Amino acid sequence: MIENLFLLFRSGVAMIFGTAVSLLFAGAFRSRSGKVASVFFCTLVIFLQVISWWMFGLQVTMQLYPFITHLPSVLFLVVYFKRPWSVSIGSVLTAYLCCQIPRWMGSVVGAVFGNEIADHIGYFVAVCVVYYFLKKYIADSVRQLMERSTRSCLLFGAVPLLYYLFDYATTVYTDLLYSGAREAVQFTPSVICTFYLVFVLQYYNESRKQEVAQRERDIFASQLQQAQIELDTMRQMQKGTAIYRHDMRHHLSLIGGFAADGDLKKINEYLATTEADIDALTPVRYCENETVNLILSNFEARAKKECVALHADIKLPEHISVNDTQLCSLLSNALENAISAAAQIEDEKLRKVFIRAVINGDKLIISTENAYVGKIEMEGELPKSRNKEAGHGFGIKSMVSIVERHGGLYSFEAEGGIFVLRLMLPLGK
Repeated sequence: MIENLFLLFRSGVAMIFGTAVSLLFAGAFRSRSGKVASVFFCTLVIFLQVISWWMFGLQVTMQLYPFITHLPSVLFLVVYFKRPWSVSIGSVLTAYLCCQIPRWMGSVVGAVFGNEIADHIGYFVAVCVVYYFLKKYIADSVRQLMERSTRSCLLFGAVPLLYYLFDYATTVYTDLLYSGAREAVQFTPSVICTFYLVFVLQYYNESRKQEVAQRERDIFASQLQQAQIELDTMRQMQKGTAIYRHDMRHHLSLIGGFAADGDLKKINEYLATTEADIDALTPVRYCENETVNLILSNFEARAKKECVALHADIKLPEHISVNDTQLCSLLSNALENAISAAAQIEDEKLRKVFIRAVINGDKLIISTENAYVGKIEMEGELPKSRNKEAGHGFGIKSMVSIVERHGGLYSFEAEGGIFVLRLMLPLGK
C-alpha cells in the first residue's frame, strides 16, 4: 500500500516537474493567470493518470502516457501560451529527456541503500536539484537555441525525439533494453555519436555565418562613418559659404571705404586675406569627380594638421560605376591609415603620403604609398592593426570586402620602411 502511494506521488511529481521544465524551455509567459492555468492543467492530467491507473493498471497507463500526458502538454503550450508547434514539441521532448536525470539519481540512491523507499526519496531530492540547475543555467540557452530558427529547433529536438521513441519502444512497449538485446544496447551510443558529428558540422556552419554577418556589420559601420565625414564636411562648407554670402555686403562696403581713401595697399591685403578664407572653404579640384575632390580636400586639411604632406595624382571622370559610399570608404580608409602611419615618423621630411587614382581601361586603380615606423605584422595577406582598441582594424576589412564584391584585386606590401597599398576594381559590375 505504501509503495503504491509512493508511486502515485512520484507520478504526480514527475508530471509537475515535466510541465515546469517544458514551460521553462518554451519561454512561456509567467503571469499569474499562466501559473494558475499550469496548476489546473497539471491537476487535470494527474487526475487522468489516476483514473487510467485505477481502470487499466500501471502497465497500460505507462503505455497511454504519450496520449494522456505528453500530447496534452504540447497542446497546452500551443493553445494557451501561443508557442510555435516546433518549440512546443521540442520543449516537451527535452523535458522528458531531463526527467531521466532524477530517475537515474533515484536508482543510484536506491541501489546504495538497497530499498525502493530510498529510491523514491532520492528521486524527490534530485527533482528539486535538477529543476534549480535547469532554471538557473540551462533554460535560457535552450529557449534561445530553439527560437533561433526552425532548423535549429528541429536539430536540437532530434535527439530527445529519438530517445523518446527508443525509450518507449524498448522499455514500455517491449523489454528489449532490459533483456540485453544487442541492437537496443548499441542504439544509444550510435545516436549520440551521429548527432555529435551533426552538431559539430552545424555549429561550424553557424559560426561561419555569424562571422560573415559580423564582418558585414563592421564594414557597414565603417562605410557609414566615412560617409558621415563627407556629409559633415559638406555641411561645414555650406555653413561657411552662407556666412560669407551674408557678409559680402560688409566686405564690399569696407573695400569701398578703402577705395574712397585711395588706399590700394589695404585693398590688396584685404582681398588676399578674403581669398585665402574662401579657398579654405572650397574643395581643391583634383579631378572631375566632386565626391573625390571633397574627400581629398578633407584629408588634405587633416594631413596639414598632422604635418604630413599629401601628394595626389588623381585622374578620375565625373561619373564612376563604383557608388559614392564605396568610393568614399576606399579612399578614406586608405588615406586615414596612410596619414596616421606617416604622422608617427619623427623626421618631418619623411612625413609624406602619395595617393594615385586613375582609370586604366575598364579598371579603377587606387594606390597609396607612405613611410612608417616599427614593424607591420601580416595576417595572411592583410596587415594586422597595431591599434588594439575596439573599432580599429575594420578599415582594411572594409576595403577588401568592397574589392572582392567587385571581383577585383588588392595587395599590401611593407618593405624597407615603405608601405604600399594597391587596389584594382573592374568597372561596370
